[in-house]
Amino acid sequence: MLILDAARSAFLELGLDGASLREIAKRAGYTPGAIYSYFSSREDIYAALLGESLERLKQCVDGAAAGDGSPVPDTPVAASAVLRARALAFFIFYRDNPQDMDLGFYLFNGARPRGLTPELNQQLNGQLLATLRPMQEMLAALGLPAVEAEAETTAIFAHAVGLLMLNNTGRIRLFQQDALALFEHYLDALQTRLVARN
Repeated sequence: MLILDAARSAFLELGLDGASLREIAKRAGYTPGAIYSYFSSREDIYAALLGESLERLKQCVDGAAAGDGSPVPDTPVAASAVLRARALAFFIFYRDNPQDMDLGFYLFNGARPRGLTPELNQQLNGQLLATLRPMQEMLAALGLPAVEAEAETTAIFAHAVGLLMLNNTGRIRLFQQDALALFEHYLDALQTRLVARN
């Protein structure tokens, strides 16, 4: 859709605050009034873009498998391999599509989201959690209680996002490290710990 393509380029170039509806309309070849027949606000356009990005991410994570690819691996080693594949799919999606990660942080000022209605915020957060759920399911398959599986999923997410921020901003060079290698090292340690529990 022309509006979403125009909005993506405007958000990437100007940021959310600088990308007015007028600018998005101009890039799409519409009048600002015509955009209102599709979207009620700039934040609705942003939510549509982020929602589409999260859907592509979910497809990558859902499609990641290891071993025989069965939906519920029957051994701890197989379950930990699927967990690893899904975590790497999440990481690699954002490493290879840094603009999608940027999109996810446009509406944050410090640690507080802004600009979205509570309903849109809840919907987008639900989509993000859905991309992480396949990892949480593998942790549960490895015998972790629900609370532990959720905490470990949060840790995977935090490691991935932190390393991706360093990678995508170029700050990883300060440490002379490779973000993917560091994430794989973290996953190796996690796999070893999880398999040893079983």
